[in-house]
Amino acid sequence: MKLTLSLTAFVATAAVLSGCGGGATNTTSNTAANRTNTAVAANTTNSAATTNTNTAANSNPMVGGAPMLATRDIVDNAVESKDHTTLVAAVKAADLVTTLKGTGPFTVFAPTNAAFDKVPKATLDGLLKPESKKALTGILTYHVVAGKQDAASIAKAIEAGNGKATFKTVAGGTLTASLEGAKVILTDENGGKSTVTIADVMQSNGVIHVVDTVLMPKS
Repeated sequence: MKLTLSLTAFVATAAVLSGCGGGATNTTSNTAANRTNTAVAANTTNSAATTNTNTAANSNPMVGGAPMLATRDIVDNAVESKDHTTLVAAVKAADLVTTLKGTGPFTVFAPTNAAFDKVPKATLDGLLKPESKKALTGILTYHVVAGKQDAASIAKAIEAGNGKATFKTVAGGTLTASLEGAKVILTDENGGKSTVTIADVMQSNGVIHVVDTVLMPKS
C-alpha cells in the first residue's frame, strides 16, 4: 500500500510540475451587430494565438529559468537552461550534439550545474579535455536510456519490480530506479544515488528528467 501511494504521489507531482497552461477567454457584448461580429472575430484570433503560445510554452515546466518547448529537441532545450551549461559543454566536448538531436526517442537524466559541482574539479576538468573524450562519452551516455520513459512508465516499472526497476543505458550499463516517498531515486552501478528533481520535460525526440547528482558507470 505504501509503495502504491508513493507511486501515485510521484506521478501526480510530475503532472503538476509539467504544468497545464491554458488560454484566457474574453467575452465582449455589444449592442451593435457589426461591433459584436468584430469583437467575436478579434477574440477568436486572440484566443487561438494565446492557446498556441500557452501550448508551446506551458506544456512543460520551466527549467533553469527558461521555457522548455516540446517542439524543440533535447539539445535545443538544454542550451536554454542556465542550470545545464556544464552539461551542454560536456555534450559538445563529447561530440554528442548530433546524436541527441537525432530522432530518438531518448530519455535523458540531465544533471544540473550543481550536480557537476559535486564532482571534484580536477576530475571534471580532466574529463573535458580532448584526450578524455571516450571516458566523458561513457559517463554522458550512462545518463541516456533508449525510448521514452516518462514518469508514469517509470512508476509502473518500479511497481512491477516490487519497488525497483532496472534500465539499460545507451552506454551499456544499468541504472536502478526506486522511490523515497514521492521522489524517484536513481542508483548507479557504484551505489551512487541521484534524485529526479523535475520530471517529464517533454522533447520532440524524447523526454528529460532533471537530476541532482552525476551518475557514474562501473569503473
